[in-house]
Amino acid sequence: MKLIRFGAPGQEKPGILTEENIRLDVSGFVSDYDEAFFENDGLSSLAQYVAQNKTALPVINNQKRLGPPIKRPSKIVCVGLNYAKHAAESGMALPKEPVLFFKATSAICGPNDPVIIPRSSEKTDWEVELAIVIGKKASYVSKENALDYVAGYTLHNDYSERAFQLEKEGQWVKGKSCDTFAPIGPFLATKEEVPNPHNLNLWLKVNGELLQDSNTEDLIFDIPHLVSYISEYMTLLPGDIISTGTPFGVGLGFDPPRYLKPGDVVELGIDKLGVSSQIAQAYS
Repeated sequence: MKLIRFGAPGQEKPGILTEENIRLDVSGFVSDYDEAFFENDGLSSLAQYVAQNKTALPVINNQKRLGPPIKRPSKIVCVGLNYAKHAAESGMALPKEPVLFFKATSAICGPNDPVIIPRSSEKTDWEVELAIVIGKKASYVSKENALDYVAGYTLHNDYSERAFQLEKEGQWVKGKSCDTFAPIGPFLATKEEVPNPHNLNLWLKVNGELLQDSNTEDLIFDIPHLVSYISEYMTLLPGDIISTGTPFGVGLGFDPPRYLKPGDVVELGIDKLGVSSQIAQAYS
């Protein structure tokens, strides 16, 4: 299945996207795609409900705004420097184990909402990433069983303010957590929709120019490794997001660096996970 949420910010309702690319409203069956939904085997129940009622479900107007495909989770765990060429362009050594940082969940927005350049920012950057959505509580999970804890995958643009991230004291979180810095979606694809997440093309354009173009086969630490590793240090709850890192081609890596300015259009996509687009706007 492909899960979507639609409606005004903060008022989203759950839906699905069919194989025919039709959006259907399932709010009559489930109130939202949240921790309780995933924890209580909601995906299986929803699949059965849709199979039995598909022709009767209300069709959603395609002009309706898409929100993030899951309700705000307990946490977003991000993995830094997880593509070798990106580590090189950042001037950093290849990590010997996953580099982890958090991104505030208040940064989450819809896939096509504007990205707001923060007040006093001069170095707002882009990062196309494959995001994992956790399907059940995970603690001390083995690599062999790690995929059993994955609900599905979605597209994430891990926006970053590089001065906040790298030139101020402390950890990276300040440069990662500004409002609108985590557009998610357009949909969550369940595992059955993405049988091999380690062979997906991912790309990003700014104003039509292709700047990131890679494949998840270049991940340094694969998905089972990440789920297992992170679960050693914290409990992953249903609905939590793991963002797996970005390939080369971010603005920081150019000579001279390139950063977003108001009016810029960012488009990105991943095989089987759709595309999204954000227009940069100045903070006001």
